[in-house]
Order: sequence, then C-alpha cells, then structure tokens
Amino acid sequence: MNIMNAIQIIKNGIVKENPTFVLMLGMCPTLATTTSAGNGMAMGLATMAVLVCTNFVISLLKSVTPDKVRIPVFIVVIAAFVTILQMVIKAYLPDVDKALGLFIPLIVVNCVILGRAEAFAAKQSPVASLFDGIGIGLGFTLGLTLLGICREVLGSGSIFGFTLMPETYNILLFVLPPGAFITLGYLIAIVNKMRSNS
Repeated sequence: MNIMNAIQIIKNGIVKENPTFVLMLGMCPTLATTTSAGNGMAMGLATMAVLVCTNFVISLLKSVTPDKVRIPVFIVVIAAFVTILQMVIKAYLPDVDKALGLFIPLIVVNCVILGRAEAFAAKQSPVASLFDGIGIGLGFTLGLTLLGICREVLGSGSIFGFTLMPETYNILLFVLPPGAFITLGYLIAIVNKMRSNS
C-alpha cells in the first residue's frame, strides 16, 4: 500500500463515510456522552483505539476464520480490546472512567466497529484495515468532539472546561438529552449542505 492510498482511506473515513454525520452509526454514545467537548473527545478516542486494533487483528484472522463463526469471532476480538482499554482507563484515567462510565464497555456493541470489521477489515489487507480504523476513528472522534463543543458552549457557556460566557447566558436544554438531538440534527444538516456544495 502506498502513501496516497493510505491518505485516501483516512480521508474517506473523516469525510465521505463519517460515522456520525454521514453513516449515522454509533448514535447511542454520540448522544449520551457529548455533554461536554472533553467527554466527546474521550469517547471518540477510546472508540478509535478499539477500532484500529480490531480492524488490524480481524484482517489478520480473515483467512483462518470460517464464515459460520465470523460475527462471533469479531465480537470476541472487539470485547478483548474493550476489556484492555477499560482496564487502562480505570488505572490511569479515573476521571474519564467516571465521566463515561457504562459507555466504555458498550463499545463492544458499537455498530461502527462491527460494521467496519464486516465491511472493510474482513476483506482488505491488515495495513489498509489499520488506516481504515484510523480514518473512521478520526471521523467519529471529530464528530463527537464537535457535537460536545456545541453542546458545552450553548449549555454551559464553556469549552473544554474554560468559561466563555456568564452562567446567565446558558441554555440548559443543550446539556439535556433533547439538546443532543437538536444539536446533532443541525450539524448533520450543515454537513449535508457543505457536501452538496462541494
């Protein structure tokens, strides 16, 4: 694989097949964990770490995995990496563990990861699968971070914990679950408009 192919695969994951704004996969963590920019970025990076490792290993195992047990094998590989990630986060990032809580173990059933395992990693080389994981992971992280930034600025008047506006200007709705749907809807509309103009 040459460098141009790798760049194209990464760009594809960020723009054309962005899991948040284009494919609309992984909506549960997208809506639940993006109450702040930091939480959105942490969830995106955690998912990206699992995605990159999973894609690489599944691509390595594709020739020895029978079709009948393909999906269970994918889930076991994903679960192994999520377990490792959860242990690392608990040991070294207790604040992230506290903020994301149950959503770290739920990465196992995130359709972004299982979808990429089935659609890409099970058919491509390990190196291409690695870059696909990086691209899709970056797209997911950027989507969650952007959503978190919008919700944090509008709902709390801050960004990454730094206060931008006095508390009297905050709109509580954007920190609550309905605010996640409203913000995501507007961001998807903006992304679709930008894509149709290019």
